[in-house]
Amino acid sequence: MDTVETKNFIESGQAILGIEFGSTRIKAVLINRNHIPIASGAHDWENRLENGIWTYTLDDIWSGVQKCYADMCDDVYKKYGAKVENLSAIGISAMMHGYMAFDKNDELLVPFRTWRNTITADAASRLTELFNFNIPQRWSIAHLYRAILNGEEHVNSINYLTTLAGYVHFALTGERVIGIGDASGIFPVNSETKDYNSDMINSFDKVISEYNFSWKLSDILPKVLVAGEEAGVLTEKGAGMLDPTGALKPGARFCPPEGDAGTGMTATNSVAKRTGNVSAGTSVFAMVVLEKELSKVYSEIDLVTTPSGETVGMIHCNNCTSDINAWVNMFKEFLTAMGFNADMSMLYKTFFEAALKGEPDCGGLLAYNYFSGEHITGFEEGRPILARTPESKFSFNNFARVCLYSALATLKIGLDIMLNGEGVKLEKMLGHGGFFKTPEVGQRIMGAAIDVPVTVMSTAGEGGAWGIALLAAYVIERKDNESLDMYLDEKVFGTDAGTTIEPREEDVLGFNKFIDRYKKGISLSLIHISEPTRLGMIS
Repeated sequence: MDTVETKNFIESGQAILGIEFGSTRIKAVLINRNHIPIASGAHDWENRLENGIWTYTLDDIWSGVQKCYADMCDDVYKKYGAKVENLSAIGISAMMHGYMAFDKNDELLVPFRTWRNTITADAASRLTELFNFNIPQRWSIAHLYRAILNGEEHVNSINYLTTLAGYVHFALTGERVIGIGDASGIFPVNSETKDYNSDMINSFDKVISEYNFSWKLSDILPKVLVAGEEAGVLTEKGAGMLDPTGALKPGARFCPPEGDAGTGMTATNSVAKRTGNVSAGTSVFAMVVLEKELSKVYSEIDLVTTPSGETVGMIHCNNCTSDINAWVNMFKEFLTAMGFNADMSMLYKTFFEAALKGEPDCGGLLAYNYFSGEHITGFEEGRPILARTPESKFSFNNFARVCLYSALATLKIGLDIMLNGEGVKLEKMLGHGGFFKTPEVGQRIMGAAIDVPVTVMSTAGEGGAWGIALLAAYVIERKDNESLDMYLDEKVFGTDAGTTIEPREEDVLGFNKFIDRYKKGISLSLIHISEPTRLGMIS
């Protein structure tokens, strides 16, 4: 579509909007009939720690999304000379989990408790035992049960419990619904019935019956919808909340609100069985679409779903590239002290490319990249460590390689449970995030870690706002019995198969040798790690 055609497309109200609330940025993407982004807007924001709770205020939410939307409209006007007055469809996505509880007057009862809060350990543990199903601390049900156990007064007044995406969607449409992917981070869902697990609902109600609350759990949870289902329309009030200038008219159709995990799967075309995607940046998480249920409960694996309700095994690790960033910044300081002008993009490119020149097992080096705690390996606090024996081959190339290996080591430990312990079949892994920015390098290292082909799509950088825009397009374009994976394959990605790199045998063997060394060192790293004499014991 050329500029004139795009302008007419926008002014005729055919454009589709996706908005995603990330942890540090709210982003809006406007797409055309070919599903290509034609304009975007963004607003940076940051959570705050108040009274020991990581939160965003309602003013943060609405002022942020209004600024983001206005930024997108400015981009439209600058590019096409057009004004956005009508939209065909809208989708809302946000970081999953957390706790937003409202009373019968739709007033927020307590400040929004985000996924970042790790305050629900006891509640999550009790629920995991009750359900025989892993309940992570960040899940909404864990936050609710913690509030109950702590005797918080607001609990009896709850009329509605939802996530950030569900709340914004409700405010814009008046519909108390949630996409099944986001729902699976509120409470366990049944992939067969495409709804909350009814047996677990009954178990929870029985456990809390002694409190004599005015509600049952099913009364306060949002209705579950799957991708492709209608989820309401933009109301006049909602249009004013999104665009206070009054230019935006009501009537746009909505897809179910989704979590960032679901939009990431959509944006990387990894919603079909035997596919997975890994998002690697400050943190790293991998999603693998399962063909069958796992044989038992694993604390390392969260069970969520795709936007269409297929069961997904999720490995979430808190640490990925922060340690790499720290080392690259130190090299920048060194070069500056030497009188050189250090370009950061060149530094990162050089560092990543050096890793491929290192020995497959990093020459015996060992590193832990833990800037914060890591539940999979038992670290409650951050412990970045670099260690070697006198026999280790300490070169720049090996050092760069061990830093990249360390970024994926914990993820590999979790994925090995599924791929090796459970025999889960994975035919390809889609990579996105900063770790994959340097061509070939991130894919080679990821392939070494999991022994599976790794693909990077040309659209991988578009992110979750584009993913939720695609889900909104699916609502208005879907044909009868057209599954989400068929729609994405045939109408969105088409011949864009991305760039795929097969794992190399020597890399896989080298990473396995490294991970054996890594596991042996964990127990020593957890004990008196501030004593430098102990680091020499790691082999």
